[in-house]
This record gives sequence, structure tokens and C-alpha cells, in this order.
Amino acid sequence: MALQPSLRPLVVAGPLDAPHTLDIFRESDASVSSPRAKGIMIHQSVDLLNSAKIALVIDGVLKPLFAPGGKYAGKVKVIIRLQVQPWHASSTLTHESALAVVRASPESFWPYSLALFKKQGDYFDIPTSTLTPLQIRESLAQLAAQVISPDAVGKFKDLLTLKGSPNGGNAVTDDLKYTIKFSRQNSIHVSPTVLWDGLVANEISSSWGVKEWSEFLTNKITV
Repeated sequence: MALQPSLRPLVVAGPLDAPHTLDIFRESDASVSSPRAKGIMIHQSVDLLNSAKIALVIDGVLKPLFAPGGKYAGKVKVIIRLQVQPWHASSTLTHESALAVVRASPESFWPYSLALFKKQGDYFDIPTSTLTPLQIRESLAQLAAQVISPDAVGKFKDLLTLKGSPNGGNAVTDDLKYTIKFSRQNSIHVSPTVLWDGLVANEISSSWGVKEWSEFLTNKITV
């Protein structure tokens, strides 16, 4: 599916011109408590667990399969679609931070995503309930500093600084709007949700390993 040029770092596996596309809608801060079915969440509170699980699958299963020399090299690309969940107050801030990394240090988007998943509990509702947005952004900057250069940290902070009119947002607001509009127009409600060549693939589960993914890809890849 389409992706605006400034967000190309969201392609985390496979080449940009790969004929097949896996769009993976995921978010970065929700609590964990409920069961799931057929790879699609039946309650929002499991979203983070399964988003984190599928992030590990991307890293350990899909990236090797789609990398040069992999079984499906050149045939599939994986696009991460950031899925803001507005009922969690910090969700906008964590996703803004990911978009700031995309601009400040494009090659660090995926390492930052993994770092954010490891620290996601710090950004749940209760831990952030007494913090201001500026304090949360500073915490995210400290997290980003673990995977991006000092110069990029300065740019990261500048991108997240509110400027201009009192309600004008920051330098990644337009990117955030793009990701939200993209999810809305495709009626994406839960994360992770996975699309294969533009259609929701309900059968995909965040618990799939090499065997299940290999079977799925063998049946789906036509080039």
C-alpha cells in the first residue's frame, strides 16, 4: 500500500519496490490482560502484548526471510503502521516520538521501536498520570538517546517542541495526522492488525513462528 516518502523508514523489512506488502498496524502503549482469538484482539487491553510479540516476530522471523539471501528476498516488504490509541493519554506522545526518530535518525526507527516496547510499562496510564507532556517527552528523549547519536537527540527534541500558534502542534504533527488518517480510512481498530496486499489477513497470529509464516507466504506469494 502507499506510503508517503518521508515515512519510508517505516519499511522495516524487504526492499521498497517489493511486489507484495505486509502492512502491520501496531501501537506502543496499552495494558495487558485479556485473551485473543485468530490473531485479532477481542479486547483492547491485549494490544500491547500482541504488538510486542509481533515486533519480535518481525525481528526474528520476517526480517531474515525477506533480507538479501533470505527465502523470500525481494518479494515482500513490511511496513509498520503506527496505530495511536487515543484512550491512552500517552499514546500520542509515544507515537510522536517514533516519528521524531524517523526524521532525526531514520536508520534507528526499528531499534527505537524495540527499545520502546521493552520500556512500554513506563508509559502506561497510571505511571504517566502525574507527569506533564513535557516530562513524558523528556523521558522519551532519554530512551531515544540509547539508540541514536547525541546530535540526533538534539534534533529529536527540537522536532517535538511545540512552536508557532498556541495549538499548532510540532514538527511531526503532520506525520502523525497522516498515520491516523490512514488507519481511519482503512477502518483499522485494533492492533496488531495485519494486511496482505491491502486486505486484512485475519488468519495471521502474533504467535506464529517460522513454520506458520513460511506456509502462509508459500501460499500467498505469486511472483
